[in-house]
Amino acid sequence: MANLIELRGIRKVYGIDNTEVHALWDVDLTIDHGEYCAIMGPSGSGKSTAMNLIGCLDRPTAGVYRLDGENVADLDNDTLAHIRNRKIGFVFQQFHLLPQLTALENVMLPMVYAGVAGGERRDRAIEALQRVGLGNRMVNKPNQLSGGQQQRVAIARAIVNRPLLVLADEPTGALDSQTTREVLALFQALNDDGITVVMVTHEPEVARLTRRVIWFRDGQVVNAHLAPETIGSLTAITP
Repeated sequence: MANLIELRGIRKVYGIDNTEVHALWDVDLTIDHGEYCAIMGPSGSGKSTAMNLIGCLDRPTAGVYRLDGENVADLDNDTLAHIRNRKIGFVFQQFHLLPQLTALENVMLPMVYAGVAGGERRDRAIEALQRVGLGNRMVNKPNQLSGGQQQRVAIARAIVNRPLLVLADEPTGALDSQTTREVLALFQALNDDGITVVMVTHEPEVARLTRRVIWFRDGQVVNAHLAPETIGSLTAITP
């Protein structure tokens, strides 16, 4: 499989002179089309910074980042926004749904920015909500939905533009165990359909359901090919 994500010599430095913080340092990482990966590591390890860079929400201080073969490290804000909208879907711990909009309207929103025509927007949003099992909740607003249902709406919103990549940042952190299992089954189904899924998590039981675990420590990748079933041994390399 070809690389979807390729990081070479990536550094991210915040501050200047004596206040510099090296959030990432010489990170090399590749993720192929169709992979399902977890990114893990202790607090301050750089995993969230890496997620922001992979999602084109931030730029590296140095290094090369190729997304689907395109070097995006030095692109301007408008171009990055276009790439995010076209190639990446985001799912967060907090659902970030607009409270005044229905589930259907929340899912339609990314297509407005993508320039999709009105009729097609509605059809694709309905299809996405049905795909996550919410075909009967389309007219409900977020405060009329459970936490698990809100996360399903967020997943539908993430996939409605048919992205190559879904980035999930602690997507089950606010959910109970049963709802967590249901949401993770959705991610597995998306991956089975060919979407690359990269998930930041601190939960070993979540990471074990992925196909590869990437472990960060002190701003570097210390192991990019951990088998999910070995997660129990990670305490041995945690500072």
